[in-house]
Amino acid sequence: MSTLTQLLFNSVLVTVNAKGNIIARQQKPARDETIDLGNGVTLDMVYIPGGTFMMGSPTDEEERLYWEGPQHSVTVDPFWMAKYLVTQAQWRAVMGNNPSRFNGDNRPVENVSWYDSVKFCQRLSEITGDPYRLPSEAQWEYGCRAGTTTPFYFGPTITTDLANYDGKYPYGSAPKGVKRQQTTDVGSFPPNAFGLYDMHGNVWEWCADPWHDNYQGAPTDGSVWEIEKPGLLAKLFGKKEEGDDEIFWVVRSCSWGNIVRWARSANRFRSKPTERIDGCGMRPARIR
Repeated sequence: MSTLTQLLFNSVLVTVNAKGNIIARQQKPARDETIDLGNGVTLDMVYIPGGTFMMGSPTDEEERLYWEGPQHSVTVDPFWMAKYLVTQAQWRAVMGNNPSRFNGDNRPVENVSWYDSVKFCQRLSEITGDPYRLPSEAQWEYGCRAGTTTPFYFGPTITTDLANYDGKYPYGSAPKGVKRQQTTDVGSFPPNAFGLYDMHGNVWEWCADPWHDNYQGAPTDGSVWEIEKPGLLAKLFGKKEEGDDEIFWVVRSCSWGNIVRWARSANRFRSKPTERIDGCGMRPARIR
């Protein structure tokens, strides 16, 4: 059985201007808990207060893609979300293996499928006695934005001093940056106001939702958006159903190898649930 410790901490929010220059640093109070997974491995969860936000991107946002709309109001109940991407050490502690290409205990686990990620949440639930799952797409974006409405939680643009992505093609008026061509240790870059790290890069993150081509008819309560296939999401942790591999599932954030347009808070993409790539990982969520 795991043990946990709750505490308050200050998250240092960095804000940039349109050229990517840091113009402010502000301390924001946040609340987290540390879960002991054994053998010196811990998992930090951050409390995400409930609230209402505009999900998706406005029509005039640079690099916007049609599937990011229509922008709509969503009210999210409080929940908990992992402070960092799941690391290779945490994955090994829970799953007993490490499928990653870029080895390092504090680097994010990658080369994990949607099914693998769901299984991780199931086992974490068994270890802790609490209900873990992948975040809904709405929960993920709400957590990423942390009260901001700009393309990035840092402001109108971003630089590779603030996140791990392919910096050769900058966003807006920001300068060109580096392409590291690999993952970096979690927590290497500044967090958002909720205290979440790596929400704009390093690796893509699986969500609980199957893919929809736009937000027409999307739920407004932050829940997982099911599709019209009986039983598909009724048992997130159940056995695979026939035909599931033909359905795409949502991934969020951006990877070390992607250009910055994909790193925006509103960006969304899709992948098959069986796919394992070195640019995709996960972070769990918990409702209580």
